[in-house]
Amino acid sequence: MISDSSPGHVLYTHRTPRVVAARRLTTRSGRAEAGRFLAEGAQAVREALTHGRVREVFVTEPAFCRHEELLRRAPKVSLVTQRAAELLSETVSPQGIVAVCEEITVPLATALAGVPRQVAVLVGVTDPGNAGTVLRVADAAGADAVVFAGEAVDVHNGKCVRASTGSLFHLPVATERDVATVLAQCRRAGLRTVAAHGYAEHDLTAAPWLREPTAWLFGSEAHGLPPEVLEAAETAVRVPILGRAESLNLATAAAVCLYARVLTHGQAEG
Repeated sequence: MISDSSPGHVLYTHRTPRVVAARRLTTRSGRAEAGRFLAEGAQAVREALTHGRVREVFVTEPAFCRHEELLRRAPKVSLVTQRAAELLSETVSPQGIVAVCEEITVPLATALAGVPRQVAVLVGVTDPGNAGTVLRVADAAGADAVVFAGEAVDVHNGKCVRASTGSLFHLPVATERDVATVLAQCRRAGLRTVAAHGYAEHDLTAAPWLREPTAWLFGSEAHGLPPEVLEAAETAVRVPILGRAESLNLATAAAVCLYARVLTHGQAEG
């Protein structure tokens, strides 16, 4: 481990240039300009280190003592004051450990390369917590990729990163503003485009095509999928609601859809 600071040395403050530069990564424009983002907390830092995405870790002295073994794997470790750690954090209770990471997104063609079996496409999803949770669900269900389409949240948003609990490092993630391009490339990759739509005529209990490779299209929780996307999708399906619940939230609906194929036919098939 290469360290610019160690216990007993002068700590970096919130005015130290490298800390100031890292603070800019809490904004979307700052992340886009630098091509980097922040991963906060021991679990996120561990996953980022495992997948070789870390450039530097900022850590307070107490957190250094708690995670010394983990930090031995970091290419650069810099001790910071509690105030600096708080300003680098986007949580109410900072853990005192934040990694500066290289962006994880890949080109759409790369994400859909090979023979994908199941892909989650988030169309215009702007809530970072929902987006990160869908990433986690997609990872758990063995999806081959996640695509952020249209005017969607930045996958490198701090809340999205935390909600994914490290899953954003596990599978290809692509972004593409042109939804039509996403649908066309999904079809070229051999995927059936399926819109998850609460008012669809058919539900998942009557879906004989579940054996086929599938690109699930999920819309925002507030507005759902745009009409033009519903029209362009090859199939629309709803998750059956058997009780009196008004609806399911995005992440829950995504979990049901992504696991429907796995539990019905097995992820290895298709």
